[in-house]
Amino acid sequence: MRSGAPFSEPPGEVGFGVTDRIDEAAVASLALDEVDYLRAQQYDLLAVLLGRPPTADLLRALAGLSGGDSVLGREVAALAALARETSVEAVEREYFALFVGVGRGELLPYASYYLTGFLNERPLARVREDLSNLGIERDPATTEPEDHLAILFDVMAGLTAGRLEAEPEASRAFFLRHIAPWGERFFTDLERAKAARFYRPVGALGRAFLEIEAAAFAMDA
Repeated sequence: MRSGAPFSEPPGEVGFGVTDRIDEAAVASLALDEVDYLRAQQYDLLAVLLGRPPTADLLRALAGLSGGDSVLGREVAALAALARETSVEAVEREYFALFVGVGRGELLPYASYYLTGFLNERPLARVREDLSNLGIERDPATTEPEDHLAILFDVMAGLTAGRLEAEPEASRAFFLRHIAPWGERFFTDLERAKAARFYRPVGALGRAFLEIEAAAFAMDA
């Protein structure tokens, strides 16, 4: 898992390259790369947490996070505190109650459900269309439909980090088309879910992150 990993030092450190100076454009580019790297880490983390119950290794990694004074930092600190207190078995039971259940879980993290009230509707078809345009093929081992929020976040992580080849505007278009119309509502529901304990700060973290992403993409319009 990449989330929480420290930054490596950027290449071309002053005094160790062909030039001893980095111009303003290069500095801006390095800063942008670091911001996108952090954004991709956040998408990766949320995709993992929504896609399956956390493993013991992931809980240990989360428990080691320190958070900070920012909006996201405070939610990370709350998540880390709960990761230190909980067990794999307890989180597995919580995940089952929230997202699987007997018949269905408390929450359904699918674009089709949040936008139409039903599963496997037009929002899923739109996701499949855009994934095809991006050259992304469905993994035969995947049982979830592609409009599951974990899958959408996985795609956003790939676009943001440059792991997927796409036009520069692809991540903004994908976010606005497939996540912005319902993602914050889902995370608000997750914060308030009866079965949520460990996942309550996941909901708060996801909601805050999507608010920041939406504001940033609006500035780019």
